[in-house]
Amino acid sequence: MATEHQLLSTAVHETMPGKYVRPESQRPRLTEVISDARIPVVDLASPDRAAVVSAIGDACRTHGFFQVQNHGIDASLITAVLAVAQDFFRLPAEEKAKLYSDDPARKMRLSTSFNVRKETVHNWRDYLRLHCHPLDQFVPDWPSNPASFKEIMSTYCREVRELGFRLYAAISEGLGLEEGYIKKTLGEQEQHMAVNFYPRCPEPELTYGLPAHTDPNALTILLMDDQVAGLQVLNDGKWIAVNPQPGALVINIGDQLQALSNGKYRSVWHRAVVNSDRERMSVASFLCPCNSVELGPAAKLITDETPAVYRNYTYDEYYRKFWSRNLDQEHCLELFRT
Repeated sequence: MATEHQLLSTAVHETMPGKYVRPESQRPRLTEVISDARIPVVDLASPDRAAVVSAIGDACRTHGFFQVQNHGIDASLITAVLAVAQDFFRLPAEEKAKLYSDDPARKMRLSTSFNVRKETVHNWRDYLRLHCHPLDQFVPDWPSNPASFKEIMSTYCREVRELGFRLYAAISEGLGLEEGYIKKTLGEQEQHMAVNFYPRCPEPELTYGLPAHTDPNALTILLMDDQVAGLQVLNDGKWIAVNPQPGALVINIGDQLQALSNGKYRSVWHRAVVNSDRERMSVASFLCPCNSVELGPAAKLITDETPAVYRNYTYDEYYRKFWSRNLDQEHCLELFRT
């Protein structure tokens, strides 16, 4: 089968191909989603540092997700990132076919769904996956069309990394650890990016953009189109829609920070749903521990009253386990309990 036919973004779909249809029991039940819930919003420009630390800590405990405003990344850069991402997915089919791969080990690839080689039902999503650190090692292989892609995306990657490290400091403090703890413990961190494109879908109630999953990394910073909702988070057993505030970025705790916090902070199930009216873009940035560093609960958080919930392991071991499963099996951390 020719690769360009596997990408959803190369055609308009009036009918739903069977390989995207979920069995009845696995459908998103969009009518049951809570659409007006509030995900915590934190203003990073607040002069009251203690209040910011405490708001982030509360959000990590209750939701595993929060939005940040006044995060220091220029609004014009954010607009440019979404625009160049959209231009990329509008490139002609033959241009995109050159970048297509369904090999999860590739450092840069344009692909579709999630893990085409393993899954039985596909997801209504195309994505460009990029490695982003160190930039000088990876940017040369990034798409050179659109012409401004490399410059805009690499500028954004640098800014996001800095923001991630600022959030690590607040998250460390909220756990009662020294502010440099998380950054230091996770080693020389990798950084990946997924530029996601969710085309209009003829029957959104039958499929997902991405099914329920947790993130295997440490921290995820999501830039999404604030006009088109699609992200949903599981909270107290109910799916709630994340309605992005203009200019905000959405932050979520990954599995590694749940482990490091000894289960105090939550890496929660989340999913992307699609719609029939409008295409949707998002850009997810993932901060990942160094592969060889030993991970697990912070020693300071392990006491007689709160023994270690998880054993120690390397990210390499964790990541391999994560990718060997189906996306929506049990929480991968369950396999690392003491």
